[in-house]
Amino acid sequence: MTGPDVRELCRIEEFEDVLRLFDEIWRPDPGGAPVTVELLRALSHSGNYVAGAYDGETLVGASAGFFAAPAGEALHSHVTGAVGGRGAGLALKLHQREWALARGLGRITWTYDPLVRRNAHFNLTKLGARPERYLRSFYGAMYDAINAGDESDRVLAVWRLTDPRVVAAARGERWPVEVPEGAVAGLADRDGAPERGRTDAPVVLVGVPADIESLRLRDPEAAASWRHAVREVLGGLLDEGARVTGFHGSGYVVERRVP
Repeated sequence: MTGPDVRELCRIEEFEDVLRLFDEIWRPDPGGAPVTVELLRALSHSGNYVAGAYDGETLVGASAGFFAAPAGEALHSHVTGAVGGRGAGLALKLHQREWALARGLGRITWTYDPLVRRNAHFNLTKLGARPERYLRSFYGAMYDAINAGDESDRVLAVWRLTDPRVVAAARGERWPVEVPEGAVAGLADRDGAPERGRTDAPVVLVGVPADIESLRLRDPEAAASWRHAVREVLGGLLDEGARVTGFHGSGYVVERRVP
């Protein structure tokens, strides 16, 4: 696949470039950066994952992760940031997958905001990962240009590296997502507001807003109503043991265990 060149990073100058890139993406308050140069140095030195994506000599994306429990089975991808439109996010994930497989790991995990539709589509459709846990206010208060003013709910995405849909995604193929007949709308967008429906069917569709980041700035109250609705519906379903089987259109496809 063509795209940015991805390589592991090990020099202080490279870590400083990563911090500058992340500052441009998140624009955090002082002291609120997702990582520090010192942490990147420690992760790299101890054999964890720190990599950058380059378009020529320009850094356009970076990712850092660490080995996770149980030992020898998983990598947790702590932070990934990329300039849009360069293919850096996908290139980093594919490099990360090969890196993990070479070390005998079977899965990679990371967290993401379930309300950000483009991230959900990327994680589930382009990569074949699946959200497996809903984590309420996971990071506490966050002070950056993207997350400020909202609660930091996240879902834990699990990327099972040899799953057939993941192998297909790594080849650039799409695993078809089918919405079974009889699926019901557990949460839908109704004129910009969340409208709740039934969640007791075998398959429940959980919609998310088109652009939560813009909505936070334009209408914080509406954004908060989406946060709480998705927390209750998607979070509640996952707590009950339901499985997210894909992302279709504007929301999650969730298969619910029904007696």
